[in-house]
Parts: sequence; structure tokens; C-alpha cells
Amino acid sequence: MSSDSTPDWKSTLFLPKTDFPMRAGLPKREPGWLERWEKIGIYDRLREKAVKAMEDDAPRKPFTLHDGPPYANGHLHIGHGLNKTLKDIIVRSHQMMGRDARYIPGWDCHGLPIEWKIEEQYRAKGKNKDEVPLNELRGECRRFAENWVNIQRDEFKRLGIQGNWAEPYLTMNYQAEAVIAEEFMKFVMNGTVYRGSKPVMWSVVEKTALAEAEVEYHDHQSHTIWVKFPVTSVGAQGETAPEDLLDADVVIWTTTPWTIPQNRAVAFNPALSYGLYRCTSAPEDNWVVAGDLLVLGDALAEDVFAKSRAEGYERVRDVTAAELELITCAHPFAGAEGANGEWDYDVPMLPGDHVTDDAGTGFVHTAPSHGADDYVLGLKHGLPMTYNVLEDGSFRADLPFFAGAVIFTHKGKEGDANKRVIEKLQELGALAARGRIKHSYPHSWRSKAPLIFRNTPQWFAAIDKPLDDGMGEHGDTIRARALTSIDTLVKFTPETGRNRLRAMMETRPDWVLSRQRAWGVPLTCFMRETGPGEVEVLKNEEVNARISEAFRAEGADAWFEDGAKERFLNGVDGVNPEEWTKVDDILDVWFDSGSTHAFVLRDRADGTEDGLADLYLEGTDQHRGWFHSSMLQACGTIGRAPYRGVLTHGFTLDEKGQKMSKSLGNTIAPADIVKQYGADILRLWVSQTDYTGDQRIGPEILKGVADSYRRLRNTFRYMIGALDGYSEDEAVAPADMPLLERFILHRLAELDEAVRDGYAAYDFQKVQSRLFNFCTTDLSAFFFDARKDALYCDAEGALRRRATRTVMHALFERLVTWYAPILPFTMEDAWLERHPGEESSVHLQDFPETPREWLATDLAEAWAGARRVRSVVTGALEIERREKRVGASLEAHPTLWLDPQGPEFAKFFLVEELGAAAFGDLCITSGLKIAHGPGPEGAFRLDDVPGVAVEPLAAEGEKCGRCWKVLPEVTAEGGLCGRCSDAVG
Repeated sequence: MSSDSTPDWKSTLFLPKTDFPMRAGLPKREPGWLERWEKIGIYDRLREKAVKAMEDDAPRKPFTLHDGPPYANGHLHIGHGLNKTLKDIIVRSHQMMGRDARYIPGWDCHGLPIEWKIEEQYRAKGKNKDEVPLNELRGECRRFAENWVNIQRDEFKRLGIQGNWAEPYLTMNYQAEAVIAEEFMKFVMNGTVYRGSKPVMWSVVEKTALAEAEVEYHDHQSHTIWVKFPVTSVGAQGETAPEDLLDADVVIWTTTPWTIPQNRAVAFNPALSYGLYRCTSAPEDNWVVAGDLLVLGDALAEDVFAKSRAEGYERVRDVTAAELELITCAHPFAGAEGANGEWDYDVPMLPGDHVTDDAGTGFVHTAPSHGADDYVLGLKHGLPMTYNVLEDGSFRADLPFFAGAVIFTHKGKEGDANKRVIEKLQELGALAARGRIKHSYPHSWRSKAPLIFRNTPQWFAAIDKPLDDGMGEHGDTIRARALTSIDTLVKFTPETGRNRLRAMMETRPDWVLSRQRAWGVPLTCFMRETGPGEVEVLKNEEVNARISEAFRAEGADAWFEDGAKERFLNGVDGVNPEEWTKVDDILDVWFDSGSTHAFVLRDRADGTEDGLADLYLEGTDQHRGWFHSSMLQACGTIGRAPYRGVLTHGFTLDEKGQKMSKSLGNTIAPADIVKQYGADILRLWVSQTDYTGDQRIGPEILKGVADSYRRLRNTFRYMIGALDGYSEDEAVAPADMPLLERFILHRLAELDEAVRDGYAAYDFQKVQSRLFNFCTTDLSAFFFDARKDALYCDAEGALRRRATRTVMHALFERLVTWYAPILPFTMEDAWLERHPGEESSVHLQDFPETPREWLATDLAEAWAGARRVRSVVTGALEIERREKRVGASLEAHPTLWLDPQGPEFAKFFLVEELGAAAFGDLCITSGLKIAHGPGPEGAFRLDDVPGVAVEPLAAEGEKCGRCWKVLPEVTAEGGLCGRCSDAVG
């Protein structure tokens, strides 16, 4: 503070001046920018920019990220926030790198969860869903979805997601429903659609089949039983059976006792070792008693006898695979009183590679109607299917012993079926042992209820059937085309996604297309019976055209109107409506979302010329979901994958790495983050994470992100303030700049390449890391610090000050655009400080071109050495300040010793080239002396900068009243140094 007689020189300084606030106030200010962007039509103006470029014969290459449709049901969770922010960063960055980056958001609107919600509302009102007209129910579902689409749209927009929000795609729009039906009818016409009776994952709770993508695995406690199948014959063609095997039982093990009534065979593996075992002693009333002969896998015999509580046993002899194949067993319920002959059939022994000796007995009970491997084995050997289990999970009413028994209740709880089967086995002496086991078991990912494999007539798409559709460039079957697409046509980020998707595609079964529900697009086909269990599907282009026309005008509800069959079939040449039955099953919603490429990429004016997307982006679970179904659907209709690239991200966990759960209370919603911090903080967190794995988020992590944001914001605030009043008139050519400014330009040129490469590779963590380190290390801690004196105190037209501001301008123009995809709100705020105007926006800009001539590798290497020397000087002065020998570095005039004999002396040449005065300015001292030699013994040194020593001596003279340097030329308190005297005139 100056006295009354000391001039106040502050007003003569060129201090930073800006209205850009230090405190962002994002939660309150961000909505204003959203309104502004909507008012000036940012997304539309970017499309106009592409049109103008085309007219100017400089077309912008399109880039299309096709939006995987979120489900229109409920508020956004943190996974939505991560997913949509990643998409937005990609779209914005590609737009600013010169592409015409289009983003059409969409929603998945059909399906069971919405139908469930309406059913809940009906139950609350005492209404029975089955008594409500079908299209009335569908109308309720449509309105429910519309409401959530509007809510989620606002929530996504609040996160700063930029896209065509005015015209999103909805799978329930009439046009979309018509195209979904048309895509299904293409499958009908190319012959891949068939009705089959095979076991599928069935939800008793939802009363419908589920696709593989809708199944997840959780721990479940199941009953486990060891069951004796009595051998009834061995040998064939008159061969005499060994009598010891005729007295034996083959023992199987299962965790699904309810499937025993459906048993049709026992499987063994010829590669395993088997033996005949005799129980030698057992407790009284034990299920396995002394003298019992059991056929077992050798690796599991000890465990079986232990589980059966037998006290002693002996191995009688080997049982060969050839003997096993000739064995015939009886069903455990065969001949039981009251069975009415239901199980009086032979149970063959069949070889199967799926049998292992990891657990169980070495034999697998085989029920073709209730297992995937069982079905395949049964199909191979002509085993009959059973139809004992109804859609509600109960046994048929006329099944002996078990009529009406329930496997799982409508609430997903265990029923009485397992208990009743076990009790009957015990009663008949067929049990060897029983227990409980906790194991991984399939559950519905919607209801979270356990599932059953159930044989039921369903509609499938055959993925291995050769297609004669003229699209065989990448293979003749859906599977072959998919595998070729994965191997050669699609880029995966991260690359591990390729193997994950390929493994699933290699082994997947035919696609189950049908669901027994109400809300969705129907399987628009007609069938007629051609034999027991066999149907023919009508293939008629005129019928298909009628359906398409009706759906475009009325939506899929037209299928369920009275007289729909006659409407579509009457008057069609060669078609007798009375012969055909309308199929009323609903299409798998994965077919809906898998078809979006057709009605978004292909059909929309803002779609793509070839109907393909540059990128699909979703979580890793979508390798079995949207990525998968889109691949299957497109390979059946366009002959290849509908995308050129696939990017997958992991799941979001809490700070401890635990899965988020409402019951644990560790969830964090995007809306909560936005309310407390603002959307840009959430977006900055996204950019800092390695999204290719699972990410963590929580209060402490967000505090760290907010701190990083403040540091970034202060960098921009300083630049904006330092550029107050700057115009191109004061610009300095790079060749005329001091070496420091030329070095910063070099760093910008380096960063330009790194930023573009990072954004192009979707490596936002790299982009954010490089930019943040540059802002905090190269700028705030070095360049800004070193040039404050020049900016504030040099004469207004001084070359050094003008050069610094010229570089500041180049910095701002690039950093504000490079960061715009990540921090759209903050960068708009910063941009408008420098480029005000009602129509101005950083989001209408491209990344500035950065001259390659700015690159100066030799200069950068020289600066690396100089900055290491500077670290020794600043280290020495830090000790002086800590010990209170100096109050500020400007009170020092150190001597810098450079040892010509030091191992790195040659790397420090820039220090001498700059000269003592310029290098002293970089060290923020009032002066500096450069000396040669090792330096005195007490000088300050750093181990990692050998050959450099510093004597932190005090500056001599008085402090300049304007720049505060202590110089001999200042002779009186409050006086000015020569530079400041010239600056103030």
C-alpha cells in the first residue's frame, strides 16, 4: 500500500480484466445456455453448414452415430448419463473436426416392462387385463411410453446432449412399426422364419419366452438329487446281458428335480471312465443299502457314496462305453401304482460330449423339452418331446402324481413341484441322496425372477439356413454374414469386443422371435397346419404390401382390429382366407431395436446414403443385446452388419467398486449431480474415466472432479482477462516472437495432433489428460507465471507483450474449441466473453487449423533442458521463502552455476542463449547471474539435475513501485525502473 506521497502506479498496469466469473454457478446458469442454443437452433445450423459446404464444393463427410434406444420407462440413471455423454462427446468432436456429425436420438417403446406397468394400474383399479380390449391396453401402453419419452428427453437435454430432439425416432411411431413389420416379412419371404417346438427360456412371471439377451445369471439355491434309474436290459440283437448290470442302477444327478417326469434318456461321455460299484455297508433305513449295485463315473463315485451316507463300498469292475451304449433303463416312475402307464417306456443310454465329471455322477438326466443340450441330443436320436409344463409354470392337469404342481409362482417364488417330485422318488425307492446347492441360475433381467427351460411352440429365425437373396457377398447364412462382418467389416473399441461378440455369434442358437404378450409389433404372418406340429407360412407380396400400408396409416394396432385377417387376405389371388390363421404373437423387442437401422439410417432424410452407421455405442451387456440383434437382423435383410464401428463401455460402480443398488443406498442419479455441481462436472468425470472398463463415481470422486474443473476454469479466466482489448492489429509473426512464445506454439501444434487423434480414436481420457496437464503445467505453472510481468508491466506496444498476447489468442481459440465437446456449457461461456453476439456460439466452430510450421522439435528439446534448470532456481527460492529470508522471489537475485564438466551441460545451452536477464524473468526474480563451474559447496542442488547449482542471493537496490522488481536503478521508495518509466511515459 502506498503512502500519500507515493504515486499509485496500479492504474498504469495492464492487469487482466474480465466479467468471466471465477465461480461457475453451473446448476443455475446451464439452463440459460440450453435455452439459448434452442433459440438459435444450433443443431439445425450445423446441418445448414453442411449444405453450404456442399454448395461450395467442399463437402463435409457425414459421420453418423446411431443411437441405441433407451427404454421409455423411468428416470435416467448414471449409466444413461455415461452413455449419452460419451455419444455427445463423439458427435461434437467429429463435427468440430470437419465432419457433418448427425445424431438422431431414439427410444425403445414396446415391450413387457411398460405392459406390466399398465397391468399394475389395472389391478389397482380392480380391472382384469384379459377383459380389456387388446387395442385399449395397447393405447394405454403407448401413452405411458409417450410420457416417459418426454421426461427422458428433457433429462438428456439437461446434460447438454446435442441432437435432433425435435424429431427423435420412436419404435412405436407408425412409420417405425410399419418398417419393423416389413423387415420381419423379409425374413418370412427369404424362408428363415419357421415355427418350431423346442425348449426356450421361459418366464413364468412374465408368461413369455425370453431371448438370450434378456437372461442374466444370479446365485440361486436349488434342490439337488441323485436318482437311480434301474437297468432293464443290456445288449442287442440277441446278445446276453451281464447279470451284474441287470441288477444295477445308473445314478444321475440334477438340480432341477421337476424335470424328472419329463426324462427320456440318460447321457454319458465315452471319454470318461465308469465303473460298477457295490455298497458294502450303510445305516439302517438308508436309501442306498448294502448290496446295492450302482453304475457311476469313477471320478465321482466317492462323492456319491458320501452324499448317500453309505459307510462302505467297493468297485466291482470297469463298465465300458460300449456296454453303456447297449444299456436300457426304466424311468423311476415306471410301473408305479396310479401312473397309468405314463412312464412305461424305455430310457436309452446315449453318448454326449456335454457330459463331464466335474460334478454329479458322470451321467446326465436328459429331458429334451427342458434343456438346450438335452434338446440337441434328443433331436439327434429322435427322442419324443413332452408338453407337461404349462405357461404359468404348472404341470398339466392330467399328469399323474403331479397334476397342478407349480415350479415357480407368478411372483417368482418356488412352488411345490420340486418337493412333490422328490417325495415321489423317495416313496418309490428311487432316491440315492438329496441336498441343496447354491449355483448360478438364469433369471429374467426385467423381473429378476428365475426362469425355466420349457418346450413350447415358438417362431424362430434360422441363422444357418442358406439364403438365396442376392446378398451373399459376405456369406450365405445369417451366421456366416455376421462372423464375416465381425472379422473384416467392423472396427471394435476396445478390440476385446470383437472376440466377445464373435464367441456369442459362433455358438448362439436360432433366434426366438415370438413373445406371448400384447404391446409391440406383431409377427405379421399367416400360417396353416400341414401336419402334426408342422405349419406353412404364407409368402405373398400383395398381402405384405397391404399390411405395410395399414401400419403406416394406423400403426400396428391394425393387426388386432376385428376383421384384420379378412382385410389383409380377401381378394388376394390364390389365397383362401379360411385356410390361414393370423399369428398374434408379438415380435421380440430386440427385433424392434435391431431394425432401427432401416427406419433411421436408411429411410430418414437425415439418415445415411448407404444405410450404415459409422458407430454403435453401448455398454458391454449389448454384445448379447443391441449389437447382437442388430447384427442378426441386418445380416438377414442387407447382408452385413449395419455398423462400421462398435464402441463399448463398462458399468458404473460406487466409490468402493460395488454395483449400485437402491437397497444398498449407493446409487447416484445424473439429476442429483446436475443439481449440486452442474452437467459439465458429470461430463468432465466421463472424460476422465477409462470407460472401456467399469468406472467408479461417488461424492469424493466428484469433489476431485470439481476441483479439476475449478483449475481449468481459472486457466480460461486468466486467458480471457489477459486478452482484454486484444485485436489482430497487435499480432506478432511467429518468426519475430521470443523463444518462449515460439515454444508454446510448438506445444499447441503437438497438442493439435494429439487432440484430433484422441477424439478420432474415442480416447477421451487421453484428450482430457493431455489438455489438463498442458493447462496446469505448461500454462498456469510456467508460461502464465513467467509472462505475468511482461503482460502487466511492459509498454502496451512492446514486442514481448504483443507476442505473449498473440500466443494467448492462439491458445484460447484452440483450447476453447478442443474442450467444447467435453464442457459445452463452460466453453460457451468462455467463447461469448471473447466473441459476443446473439448468433455466436463455440458449437458452430470447427477446431482451428494449426500450422505445422509451428512445430519446432529442437526448440522443444532445448526448453526441456531450460525448464529443468529453472526447477533448481525455483527450488532454491522456495526454501528461502519458507525460511523467511525473502518474502517473494522478486526480492532475489540468484547466481546460477552451470558446470561445463557436468554430464548434461550441453542440454542447458538455451539458458545462456536466453541470457541472464530473460532467464531471470522466467524464474520471476529481479535479476540473475550466470556463472560457470560446479558452484560453492553450500549452493542448492537437485539430484535429478546434475551440474546445476544455485546461490539464492538477495537483490540489491530499491523496489520499483510499479513492477516490484528490486533493482539498483531504482533509487527511491515508490520510484520506477527504466522500463516502467518508459511504459508510463
